[in-house]
Amino acid sequence: MLRSRSLKSRLLGLLVAVAAAVGVSLPAAPQAAAASLTPAVSLIQITNFGTNPSNLAMYLYVPNNVKPNPPVLLALHGCQGSGPYLYSSTDFGSLADQYGFVVIYPSTNPGGSCWDVSSDQALTRNGGSDPVGLMSMITYTEQHYGGNANAVYVTGESSGGMMTNVMLADYPDVFKAGAAFMGVPYHCFYTGTVRGWNGPCAGGQVSMTPQQWGDLARGADPGYTGPRPRMQLWHGTADTTLNYNNLGEEIKQWTNVLGVSQTPSSSDTPVANWNRTRYNNSAGTTQVEAYSIVGAGHQLPIQGTPMAAYAIHFMGLDGSSTGGNTVTVTNPGNQSAASGTPISALQIHATDSASGQTLTYSATGLPPGLSVSFSGLISGTPTSGGTFTTVVSASDTTGASGSTSFTWAVSGTTGGNTGALHAVGAGKCLDDPNSTTTLGTQQQIYSCNGQVNQTWTHNSSNELTITVGGSTLCLDANNKGTTNGTKAIVWSCNGQTNQQWNLNSNGTITGVQSGLCLDVSGAGTANGTLVQLWSCNGQSNQHWTLG
Repeated sequence: MLRSRSLKSRLLGLLVAVAAAVGVSLPAAPQAAAASLTPAVSLIQITNFGTNPSNLAMYLYVPNNVKPNPPVLLALHGCQGSGPYLYSSTDFGSLADQYGFVVIYPSTNPGGSCWDVSSDQALTRNGGSDPVGLMSMITYTEQHYGGNANAVYVTGESSGGMMTNVMLADYPDVFKAGAAFMGVPYHCFYTGTVRGWNGPCAGGQVSMTPQQWGDLARGADPGYTGPRPRMQLWHGTADTTLNYNNLGEEIKQWTNVLGVSQTPSSSDTPVANWNRTRYNNSAGTTQVEAYSIVGAGHQLPIQGTPMAAYAIHFMGLDGSSTGGNTVTVTNPGNQSAASGTPISALQIHATDSASGQTLTYSATGLPPGLSVSFSGLISGTPTSGGTFTTVVSASDTTGASGSTSFTWAVSGTTGGNTGALHAVGAGKCLDDPNSTTTLGTQQQIYSCNGQVNQTWTHNSSNELTITVGGSTLCLDANNKGTTNGTKAIVWSCNGQTNQQWNLNSNGTITGVQSGLCLDVSGAGTANGTLVQLWSCNGQSNQHWTLG
């Protein structure tokens, strides 16, 4: 019982701060009144949209360039989230601007609660609870905004990913496809109670055969014999809130429901650390697509990455199709640089045989201190010498990708940069409290004083080390955490990825394992303010300079 509560508390705590802020900024509005989020963009809050047994709230995003008879995307938040929060924290709204579809952003009731994916009502077509209210929103959008009933899709994160599984099982005739981020199979969370918590499922302890999972999904609407919606699945390998094992169980369920083999038709890595498998039917059309994101915790989809675009493409909302196109990356030739000296920014170029595609770049093996933008620009200051083999890849939203490799020779010391680590927003320094050597001590910011407990070295192993009391310790993501609020502590250096840090050209410091930013808690400026990991947001409390 305690484990279940612990898992639930982690799930509920992920988005509380931002979600709460968004929630209080959007008071209830009359039917079809705009709830402004930014000066240029607004959501429409709609009331009285139809049968709504659990009193859900409906928000609708209609882009300025909306298509006639537009496709409809139902986008579902996670626990402690809201519809407006999901709009502001993901890229689905900007993709709607680009492609002209409309997005429904519902909110649960009570506000911030999880979706009901556990009761008999929710797990039955037209049985009641949240799914019935969600269906009313879709019908309302079709009737009042010209939504295309033949182009309805669903996506969601965490609890919303669970509900994505439920909606495709309950209403297979309504949806053409879905994309579930960090979800669990349909019926896995069953408790028989509304919004119940199923600890064994959350912990990845529920395993069934593909046939058993498939029978459960088919049982949601037992009289249905028509075509089934295609499914895309996403999960991080380091997810400690909804265990990564659930991805494999989802694959079992939906390959069985869609009548394709559990053996992948293909597998590839379209973006660094994204392992993709596809499960095709006899005609070669992908029915199930799964993404295993190496090292990612409970944080998908990550805003600013191509994750949402890949989901949109799979569902067909971008109007594109896979045509066997190829991506070719131009080799820039071997490079040289000097440790501690900024490089001249290097633009990587690639071509795509398909027209109209946007390419996204990634790289492995860059010298420490260098980074590549999604547009292919490599920049930064090398922090250690050596010879590095760099591989740069480019991919488009159809999944086509290409890569090239070259070496980067960096002259100078291999010992790394040493100095005070300045917190830009606070004007203070990263500080080991009282020069302690106690393992697990959370680090803080304090007035810069030039003492050894504020002297950090970023070495060639990408570690940030400090030497106090004759002991060299490493900055460490506590307990290998990958969620917002993970403590930044000191620990004995052990070579693990939770002790490796990228010093990025934009001033952020990101954990290699988690991808999260080193963050001054609450944007505090007072001595003793604690330092943690948090989703990168571009704020000054996540900007640092070394030396």
